[in-house]
Amino acid sequence: MVKKVLKFGGTSVGTIERIQHVAKIVKKEHDSGNQIIVVVSAMAGKTNELIKFSKVVSLNFDERELDVLLSSGEQVTCALLAGALIEQKINAKSFLNWQLPILTEGEHNNSRIVNMNTEKVNNFLKNGVAIIPGFQGISKNGDITTIGRGGSDATAVAVAKLFNTDSCEIYTDVDGVYSSDPNKIPVAKKINKISYDEMLELSSLGAKVMQSPAVQTAMMYNIPLEVKSTFTNRTGTKIFDQQNIDYSKSVTGVAYSKDDAKITLTGVADKPGVAANIFEPLNKSQINVDMVIQNISSDEKTTDITFTIKRDDLLKTIKILKENSNISYKNISHNDKVAKISIVGAGMVSTPGVTYKMFRGLADEKINILAISTSEIKLSVIIEEENTLNAVKKLHTIFELD
Repeated sequence: MVKKVLKFGGTSVGTIERIQHVAKIVKKEHDSGNQIIVVVSAMAGKTNELIKFSKVVSLNFDERELDVLLSSGEQVTCALLAGALIEQKINAKSFLNWQLPILTEGEHNNSRIVNMNTEKVNNFLKNGVAIIPGFQGISKNGDITTIGRGGSDATAVAVAKLFNTDSCEIYTDVDGVYSSDPNKIPVAKKINKISYDEMLELSSLGAKVMQSPAVQTAMMYNIPLEVKSTFTNRTGTKIFDQQNIDYSKSVTGVAYSKDDAKITLTGVADKPGVAANIFEPLNKSQINVDMVIQNISSDEKTTDITFTIKRDDLLKTIKILKENSNISYKNISHNDKVAKISIVGAGMVSTPGVTYKMFRGLADEKINILAISTSEIKLSVIIEEENTLNAVKKLHTIFELD
């Protein structure tokens, strides 16, 4: 007998028929003698629907009440799945965030799980299946909180850690992690196994199959993950420690995101402390800055600073920059029609020519590079958004991922 976490995403529970199908998967695992904790997302589209409702009421909807509203989506799924399992003669019970409780800290709409009472669930697992809502918890003040979009993955990994389970399986609408988006790149290959490091890079750079905070937690506590399909019986993708890195391949996958924006400040004084003065207020406003490029001008007294942020933060960022009395510049410009294209692979460390091949491939397609960022196992560039698909296809081919 083993103890498992099974997490089902929004598409897996998107209709009543799909919830009934999920119940059959859970029943099979339970009938095999395993102890099963299920973590569920809201039904596909439900969270977006609730956000729209809030915006109809107010464009500045209260953050506390938004958490109360959004958390209802997962609670609905919990009850429906429990009911479907009971209908199949399985003893099942939903445990809402405040009933355990799932303890969180941090701000509304972006909190994180810090602990969970395991006693009630562990006692119930002796005779039944426990169902826990993803994406949410309760603060020390007793307020319902949510842990960010895609937070059900983070909940599943936290449950695996706190309940000391033997495995954590992430069920979704694809049968594993692919070398690129299989919906856009039909020749993308499924990756049978991948390291935490590579998966973390891919998920943070736009791959949607798993959220990066969940991968990061799994890596910290060495929790084996498997991504698999709700709708097929195919073997999924196993995600584990560094021993599983495949150094024989220079590039494991190509990821992209189209939610970035680029800002350039020209004529900034070139002296110590200027960059800190630019980015400090952005940090205080929780605006995540990604790529940063600084170019010294010909007079060697001023510099140009270019950086990227999430597109949703563009107007807020420009406002903060314009109101910042601690910096001076000649001009501020922005481009919100850009995309970030990234190649990821542990083998990049020991393979010469990867950077050249990437840049030459984009040049051959007449795609201009607007910004560059590197790490040990990834190389990212910013390009015009209209060239996204062409760039991904080209890189996928030249790095022999088709």
